[in-house]
Amino acid sequence: MTIVYYLLVGIVCLIVGGFVGVIFQKSHSEKMIGNAEQTAKNMISDAERQVGALKKEQIIDAKEEAHRIKKETDAEIRDRRAEIQKAERRLIQKEETIDKKIENIEQKEENISRKEKTIIAKEMQLEEQLQRQNEELEKISGYTKDEAKQILLNNVEKEIRTEAAILIRDIESEARETGDRKAKEIITGAIQRCAADHVAESTVSVVALPNDEMKGRIIGREGRNIRAIETLTGVDLIIDDTPEAVVLSGFDPVKRAVARLSLEKLILDGRIHPTRIEEMVQKAEKEIATTIKEAGEQATFDVGVHNLHPELVKLLGRLKYRTSYGQNVLKHSIEVSLLAGLMASELDLDPALAKRAGLLHDIGKAVDHEMEGTHVDIGMDLLKKYKESQAVIDAMSSHHGDYEAKSLEAVLITAADALSAARPGARRETLETYIKRLQKLEEIANMTKGVERSYAIQAGREIRIVAKPEEVSDADIVFMAREISQKIESELEYPGQIKVSVLRETRATDYAK
Repeated sequence: MTIVYYLLVGIVCLIVGGFVGVIFQKSHSEKMIGNAEQTAKNMISDAERQVGALKKEQIIDAKEEAHRIKKETDAEIRDRRAEIQKAERRLIQKEETIDKKIENIEQKEENISRKEKTIIAKEMQLEEQLQRQNEELEKISGYTKDEAKQILLNNVEKEIRTEAAILIRDIESEARETGDRKAKEIITGAIQRCAADHVAESTVSVVALPNDEMKGRIIGREGRNIRAIETLTGVDLIIDDTPEAVVLSGFDPVKRAVARLSLEKLILDGRIHPTRIEEMVQKAEKEIATTIKEAGEQATFDVGVHNLHPELVKLLGRLKYRTSYGQNVLKHSIEVSLLAGLMASELDLDPALAKRAGLLHDIGKAVDHEMEGTHVDIGMDLLKKYKESQAVIDAMSSHHGDYEAKSLEAVLITAADALSAARPGARRETLETYIKRLQKLEEIANMTKGVERSYAIQAGREIRIVAKPEEVSDADIVFMAREISQKIESELEYPGQIKVSVLRETRATDYAK
């Protein structure tokens, strides 16, 4: 019983204690809340005072700034007004000046109109006097006005033609002496410094054989070997009665070079069958590709032209296997580049541009058998494709006269191209073409009025013309030479230049009996 009692008392005490604790905690919390509210009120009031002070300061600053801006604006407006007033005064002065000038112009116009009337009246009087004088002259001379004019014009024309011919001859002689001397100095110096080979390589299309037995091995059983070679290289093999030789025929010079090299390797190796042929052709193609690249790089190095597109370098290398009239095109391009660069240096032009255009002027010949068009148009398209400058394209495009020369460097390219092609030993010309050119040269001369006969001499580099003395005077032969030279330039294609010499002589014959 006692234990239960103590338990109950303990429980009651715990309950009472908890209740008292709750009441104490509540009162303490209320007190803290009250203190916090008071603190918040104090902070709010402090903040309001600070905001008010800041607001007053900002209002004061804003008023001061507005006052300053107003002063600056007023000053600017005063300055603007002063400037406007000055401008108005200047305009007024200009208007006054213009008015005065207008008055002066009007007075001058009145004076001019009066003078013009006076002049017109005097001109009418002069015309009447001239008319009377002409009528009197016609009566005295017995010629009409038109007849007298025609006689006077004929006499003046004869005198002028004679004097003009003498003057032209003197001027041409002086210009020829000076120009020829200067041109010869420049060209001779360029040629001497160029020092290019005078004998160019020609494409070899004949492969020598050690013996005639090798022909049968090249043909192979039922022609399988020769078919394999022709299929892989794209070149026709001509095996005829020529002793110890095989002829290669094809339009592509690179393929012809591959076929020649492959065939030479097969002959040295001795094993000729389709598989071995394929291996040798692949090796030959790699060797030729390497040779082409090296040839193009060596050409650019020789002439000092750099930063070419790699594909243009390869196309230059392909020109090593291309010939034109028996002249190797790569050597011709190098020679043109050097000559053009040297002449450009002598004339204070751009030698780098001249060399670059000279080296690339025949680049179209590397692929002209694969593409339609002239090698000039193909070359222009290639240079545009590989981002060459327009100056280089313009300089190389006119070397055959297809396009107008747009720079002095373009003229030098044309001259260097003609010089390289015309020098002794540079090109081969077929006999038929040579004879036709000489015949055409004499035909052009003989068709000219007053020509008795003509002779093409110096391998077509000069034509001598005998004029009819009864139809052509000494003064007229100057005009005849000029006329024939212009006809030759327009109607005939030829390397270098052709000298036109017109001869006239009068012979008197008598017999003593």
